[in-house]
Formats: sequence, structure tokens, C-alpha cells
Amino acid sequence: MFTGIITGVGRIAAVRNLGSSSSHGKRLSIAAPPGYLDDVGLGDSIALNGACMTVTSLDPAQQQFTIDISAESLDKTAGLAEESASVNLEKALRASDRLGGHIVSGHVDGIGRVTRFAPVGESCELRILAPQALARFLAYKGSITVNGVSLTVNTVTDNAEGSEISINLIPHTVENTSLGTLKEGSAVNLEIDTVARYVERMLQAGALPVPQKDSTP
Repeated sequence: MFTGIITGVGRIAAVRNLGSSSSHGKRLSIAAPPGYLDDVGLGDSIALNGACMTVTSLDPAQQQFTIDISAESLDKTAGLAEESASVNLEKALRASDRLGGHIVSGHVDGIGRVTRFAPVGESCELRILAPQALARFLAYKGSITVNGVSLTVNTVTDNAEGSEISINLIPHTVENTSLGTLKEGSAVNLEIDTVARYVERMLQAGALPVPQKDSTP
């Protein structure tokens, strides 16, 4: 479990194939910020750009760790096999930690595409086209995770391709995450709000009443 509050920005130092076919995954070596791995052990969970991964080896002297990512995970995420790419890092939530963002599972629900990233005043506007399948989970002032970062949706515009959402990024977020490297056309990992996921399931199962339109003239 995570909160979407990034605790460090790492770099994919190396990408190695775990086999010779497309059904095999890859082993990634991640360079972490100084001191980041001091409290990390083998088997710990760290989210990379919003995708929960397991630490398979540690090299504290080089400030690096490795993770193994399956072909399935590679197919359902973006930016996790690009050598030298920056990645947002977040260690798993502890019971005593503050929930500074929102509840994040570290499971990517879909890949969005950046349609605009430009300065607006002291901040930046980030617009993302989310897949059609995620449209019903997106709401004004609702939460969404973009490459592991907990953010608030400012606007939602539905169209034939999906839903375009607008997000305001303050300077601190741009400077302390890898979101500052995004540009129009960039692919991003999206995770919908956990609460929205359960509400949708309850509505499907008939556990919640569906509001009826008033037919009174």
C-alpha cells in the first residue's frame, strides 16, 4: 500500500532480459538517491512510477537495487524498461506513517497520454487523455495517481477516445518528481481512486441504490 507521495526520484541504470522470448520479463537495476536504501531490505515493496515492485537485490555501496518485472507488467505499464529514464520512487506505507496523498495500491489500471504540459502562472497544467475504460472512475476534485504521484483532478472532459483530465502541478511537485520531464505525447501510468473502484463494484452488484430520474412534469 502507498500514498502517492514520492519519496525519491531514481534512474533506470540497466535493463537485462530474463529470457530470449517475448514471454520473458526483464531485470531492472535502479539507481536511488543517496541514503534512500538505508532502511530497505530484500523483499521490500517499492513503487516505480506507480507500479508496485519487489526488491530482489541490494547494492548499498552503489546505491542501487534490482527488481524483476514480468512481460505482463511491462505490457500494462509505461516507462519501466527505458534505460536512463527517471522514475518516481515510493516505499511501501507503514502503519505509523501519515497518509499525505490518498490510498494507492501500486496496481496500474491503464496508460494515459499527455495532451498538454505547459506553464500557467507559477504552476503547470497537465492534461492527460485517459482510456475509455477508466472514464467512469474520474471525477472533478477526485484523486488519481499519475506515474505514482497522488494528484487532484481539476476538470474532466469526455470524448470518443476517453476522458481528458486537467491537473495543476505546483512547482514543488514538478521539481521533486519525474513529472517535470513529461511532454505532449508522453505515456503515463494511471491508477484510479480505490474508493471509486469499490463504489463501481457495489453499483454493479446492486448493493447501492441507483438514483432514478424524476419523471414528474
